[in-house]
Amino acid sequence: MAKFTCNVKKYRLLKELTQEQLAERVGVRRETIMRLESGKYNPSLKLAVDISRTLDTPIEELFIFE
Repeated sequence: MAKFTCNVKKYRLLKELTQEQLAERVGVRRETIMRLESGKYNPSLKLAVDISRTLDTPIEELFIFE
């Protein structure tokens, strides 16, 4: 099984956003961002694109499957 690494927290903090602020901007609940950052949730393609655009970071840097 592929290992999933999520770098959303790193880039969210660089943009000085809280989980709540990021969640609001991408249209999900804070709990979704929390689960995503802890590696317990794989985002849909739409959510991954929305987060990538919000954080101005390529998807490939935010989500890594090894």
